[in-house]
Amino acid sequence: MNYLNDLEKIININSYTKNKKGVDTVGKIMSSWLKELGFEETVFQREEIGNHQLFTSKRKKNLKNILLLGHNDTVFPQGTFEGFTQDDTWVYGPGVCDMKGGNIVALESLRNLYKNNNEITNIDFLIVSDEESGSDNSKHVTLDIAKNYDLCFVFEAAGPNLEVVTGRKGVGTFTILVEGIPAHAGTSYLKGIDANLEASYKLQELSKLTNLDLGTTVNVGKITGGIGANTISPKCEMLLEIRYTTNKERDRLLSSLDKITNTSYIKGTTSTLSGLIQRDVMEANENQAKLIKQIEEITGTTIPTEKRGGVSDANHVSSCGVTTIDGFGPFGDGDHTKKERALKETFEQRINLMSDILKYFQK
Repeated sequence: MNYLNDLEKIININSYTKNKKGVDTVGKIMSSWLKELGFEETVFQREEIGNHQLFTSKRKKNLKNILLLGHNDTVFPQGTFEGFTQDDTWVYGPGVCDMKGGNIVALESLRNLYKNNNEITNIDFLIVSDEESGSDNSKHVTLDIAKNYDLCFVFEAAGPNLEVVTGRKGVGTFTILVEGIPAHAGTSYLKGIDANLEASYKLQELSKLTNLDLGTTVNVGKITGGIGANTISPKCEMLLEIRYTTNKERDRLLSSLDKITNTSYIKGTTSTLSGLIQRDVMEANENQAKLIKQIEEITGTTIPTEKRGGVSDANHVSSCGVTTIDGFGPFGDGDHTKKERALKETFEQRINLMSDILKYFQK
């Protein structure tokens, strides 16, 4: 398990999304390892965040083009949670499962393939630097290159029973700005139009959009409005998130957001909607099922699957019609907390699994 030494090396470098120097340092280390395997690197230079990296291999005809997908950034600012430790069973540290550990699984699988074949063809590796903050910058890079691939394997953490991920909710973040008219609450109450009151009606209508049976949630997570207790509120801002499991639900939510925004429950108020879908839904599909069955035949193992409410960059690639499966990293828990850890024995399982998969698709 010498690859754990490589994991320790990159875990000990803080790569919080906004720490460009740290993220780029990890990227340079990954680059040195991948270039040893014959990969060529394209760097997408960024000024305020780490650079995104695409590692490409040579091409042969009649082989499927495969994209491996990972990210170098973590959620931990410097001084909050740092350093690699281990015991007989677990490794601990920022990114051991989310997802530097996954990157090491991909790297070690590629090393095995190179050792076996003396070359790697038709397999590329995209590593972005801002997944933990929503991939707002890398999203367009990922979407642009995704169309070049037949299959995509993503190295976020495996499930507790080594499940791979076939479905992830779509997510969007929106703001509704409500405008009324200010007035003195004591002397001119009737001259005012209360933006806060309008927002309260909208809040109730937005909450009604949640449908837990369908996996749909609408959460108004923050409301800010008004000036003071003696003033009718002239403005109120509502920050909300939608999550959904199907394209049909996405369309229902977007239509409903427009309707609720454009309805004045308090006469005289006006409202505007802004925001976007950050990651579209990753729906389980027949092509995925066929690929999983094929993998089971290749590896002689049963591949359990699961769907997750959280999102990843798998959402982006899947939305382009590419057959995408996530969860090929090691199993771990405590991610996004100071208790993050990954189970040692699952590294070996994941590396062996992915090595067999990549070897098969080189034929």
